[in-house]
Amino acid sequence: MNLNLESKIRILFIVNPYSGVMHKKHIDKYLKKMLRPEKFDYKIVFTKYKHHAIELSRQGVDEGYKVFVAVGGDGTVNEVARPLVGSDFVLGIIPFGSGNGLARHLQIPLEIEKAIGVISKINIKRIDTAYANEHLFLSIAGIGFDAHVADLFSKQSQRGFLGYAKVSLREYFRYRPKAFRLIIDGKKMKKKAFFISFANSDQFGYNASIAPDAKVDDGLIDVVIVNISSFLPTVLFASLLFFKKIRKTPYVEVIKTPELVIKQKMNIINLDGEPIKIGKKIKIRVNPASLNVIVP
Repeated sequence: MNLNLESKIRILFIVNPYSGVMHKKHIDKYLKKMLRPEKFDYKIVFTKYKHHAIELSRQGVDEGYKVFVAVGGDGTVNEVARPLVGSDFVLGIIPFGSGNGLARHLQIPLEIEKAIGVISKINIKRIDTAYANEHLFLSIAGIGFDAHVADLFSKQSQRGFLGYAKVSLREYFRYRPKAFRLIIDGKKMKKKAFFISFANSDQFGYNASIAPDAKVDDGLIDVVIVNISSFLPTVLFASLLFFKKIRKTPYVEVIKTPELVIKQKMNIINLDGEPIKIGKKIKIRVNPASLNVIVP
């Protein structure tokens, strides 16, 4: 989308006050400081319930806004983006969530003033989106242990990395690998896995890189099949993620594909950090170059 930089750009900031651990009440003072009034016309709205960001984004489209900035985590970014996919509207991100996986992948700063500075430059990149059945994801989808932990984490009050780490560590020693059936390029295969990630970006968040070679503009999903047991030392497993070395182990297989079908015994999938019930048969597909995003 070519925004008319000679006229005011209308921006809608959609703020999730419940995501992550950082306080967002005073975001207006940062916007007044960073955004020149002769260049930008903006409004701030706050979500009040789950999926409210989708409604606010749709209303913003009807009201003539051109740029929609998600202030929150990956779940908020996902909701704000849904009405924008396949259009000329533009998504911006101020990362205020727990993991901030997509923002980290796109190298958007976590500091609020720097992130607003990125928004102010309106540098636009067209990226891929992806679907699990009819459900959109922008960064990572996952089944198995990934989805199991996301489901438990969503039900507890403690947010942030420590809260997620506590759930992951506790469940790591209880969870056992599951059997999955996949169809990729017409080829049927059976895999036993601790978890399987479908990566559009490279990471879960927190700089934990599950797919170091994944790109958001290559038209492909990195299917990361992790076949380990809980007996692998936790510190070793974590270090593989945080040092982007997980592909260099015998525990991981990566298949790049634009689409696949997978069958699982569970009925939960983790989509951009948000667990949903999806059923046992899932079709994953890429929607190439379908979303405008502001990047550094």
